[in-house]
Amino acid sequence: MSSISDRVRRLIDQSGLSLHEFAEKTFLDAELLSQCIGGASSFSTVELAVIADEFHVSMDWLLTGAEPALAVAARTTTGKAAEALAVARNFVARRVGLDKLGYPQPWRPVSPETHSGNGYAAQGTALAKSAQRAVERQERLVTEDDLPGLIEAVFGTDVAIEPLGEGFDGLAAAGQGAKLILLSTTSNPARQRFTLAHELGHLLADDDQDVHLDRDIFDRAQKQDPSEQRANAFASAFLLPEQALREALRAVGLTHKSFATLCCDFMVSPETLAYRLLKLRVIDAGGCDRFKRMTAREAAEVAGREEQFDRRVVSSAETKLPGLLVRDTRAAYEAGRATLRPLASLLGADVDELRDQLASEHGNGGAA
Repeated sequence: MSSISDRVRRLIDQSGLSLHEFAEKTFLDAELLSQCIGGASSFSTVELAVIADEFHVSMDWLLTGAEPALAVAARTTTGKAAEALAVARNFVARRVGLDKLGYPQPWRPVSPETHSGNGYAAQGTALAKSAQRAVERQERLVTEDDLPGLIEAVFGTDVAIEPLGEGFDGLAAAGQGAKLILLSTTSNPARQRFTLAHELGHLLADDDQDVHLDRDIFDRAQKQDPSEQRANAFASAFLLPEQALREALRAVGLTHKSFATLCCDFMVSPETLAYRLLKLRVIDAGGCDRFKRMTAREAAEVAGREEQFDRRVVSSAETKLPGLLVRDTRAAYEAGRATLRPLASLLGADVDELRDQLASEHGNGGAA
């Protein structure tokens, strides 16, 4: 069985760099690195974190040689899914490294409320009610514009948004202590928001502990999967809580304009709202068919909310780094448990420029 030294030596050999070139690139001491590779000394946690970051491997693999399923999936899947998995693998590897440094994923799951009825849809609805309670306990609302930030704060999973291309909505990755939701940038904010809630449903239900891919959450074949039915039911009930929705309807009634306004208020598509109202028996199948024909932009126009809709379209096309990962990577650096390189790499920043920026934040060029 290979040792830590063997695995580090193999990574450096595969890079095409000499040991001294690698040491200089990563700001490690060349003599000490040589001793560690030769077995005369042991690697420190900080040194392993730097090496893991440089080669985009997990600390767990460096320490044990066990390759995570997510890494295997990233190599064996093709197309847009492979791109998404590669991005997720990088973020998960970083989280695993932080866990080793004493910064575990602050995951806060919920237990589903007792529910009546059978089937996966009932399970998803019950789970959504528990998730709503968790949101309310922190005095937050799911109708906030920054749903990714809310989900990170309440449930402790990282949320990232990257340009993954058409035909791929998102994924949920779990395992090795990491919880991650990865979404694709889009010009359809309501779809991105539903995908986010859908992936949260997968994580809270413990679906596919390693990785759950959703190339198209509205694909008919995919929706036949029981876990997809549960995740869709969760997303619908989470984004459109029954009590809040009924209160809104009592206040304004249900008209063509009020329906459009509710789509904007809850930030969902007309189709999602129509099916939710059908499920709650507020409208019948004929009413559902009529309302769901409306597009999201038409709803914004009817409600007089075009400018708000355009801002949301712009926002849904923006990338987002995993907020908790950035926070903990910076905390590890400031606590002296990691070098600045992992944070600079995560932010896509120059190390020296970032060091100066952090120093200025601490006042007059003080130590960051």
